[in-house]
Amino acid sequence: MIFPRCSGILLHVSSLPGGHGIGDLGKSAYEFLDFLAESGQKIWQVLPLSPTGYGDSPYQCFSAFAGNPLFIDLKALRDQGLLSVQDLASAPDLPNEQVDYGRVIDFKQGLLRKAAHNFFAGRSQAEGTAFDSFCQSNADWLDDYALFMASKAAHKGAVWVNWEAGLRRRNPDALTKWREQSAPETKIHKYAQFEFFRQWEKLKTYCRHRGISIMGDVPIYVAHDSADVWAHQELFRLDDQARPTVVAGVPPDYFSATGQLWGNPLYRWDVLAASGYRWWIDRFRASLKLFDWVRLDHFRGFEAYWEIPASASTADAGK
Repeated sequence: MIFPRCSGILLHVSSLPGGHGIGDLGKSAYEFLDFLAESGQKIWQVLPLSPTGYGDSPYQCFSAFAGNPLFIDLKALRDQGLLSVQDLASAPDLPNEQVDYGRVIDFKQGLLRKAAHNFFAGRSQAEGTAFDSFCQSNADWLDDYALFMASKAAHKGAVWVNWEAGLRRRNPDALTKWREQSAPETKIHKYAQFEFFRQWEKLKTYCRHRGISIMGDVPIYVAHDSADVWAHQELFRLDDQARPTVVAGVPPDYFSATGQLWGNPLYRWDVLAASGYRWWIDRFRASLKLFDWVRLDHFRGFEAYWEIPASASTADAGK
């Protein structure tokens, strides 16, 4: 593949100027693309866009496939008639220099829930068809993600290894029961993903119009407390309680005498190989729908990786 010499700027969506405590896919994103085009840049590097979990890091996410609902432009929902001017005016006084994730999450999730209820109450036939089509075409990850998020809320945010045993182990009867009782909640999470990807596709179309390519990230590891690990426990090195036996990191080096202890569960590469690496192929396909280019973080880990006992307190105990 020919990659012509060009330059760009790295700017995570969360760092865009926004009126509701965090950057979003609204006006400021389009203005940033105009700036890139007018200054002769060709690439916008955005880093991962998945919903962040513990620590609010884009490298510790609840799903490697989902988009972060916090990036949804609320003004677009107002323009669709799903939120009111008063709804947006109810925003708390949030800082402009940094993201106060706790307050942003409470505010935006509340309005996204209201928008979802209004969407399902008054959607047109065309909107309903578009939503149903989105859910069907993304069912391979969306169903598990929506149930994971709904179940996590029902368990007061607990890590999935501490959920009800049947649900934790994905017993078919337990899954059926939870899908039925969580249906209203899972629909809200599916709507948020529908709106995120709809807004993202519109922004990506504008990127093409301005001659800008988007470079995203594919982190090699996923968070243990994620829909990915919960739904595919057989692909990760876990004990009989579904906790990691070994975790990721890097060995001691010039920068750190004890290395870096990341804590992500390691893959069972033999199981992945037996399936033709289907999960990885699905992940790359999903990423290449979002982005024009992807950065593999970190590519070295596909050739050899540092394995640390899960009980270790520093990375120098690894091999």
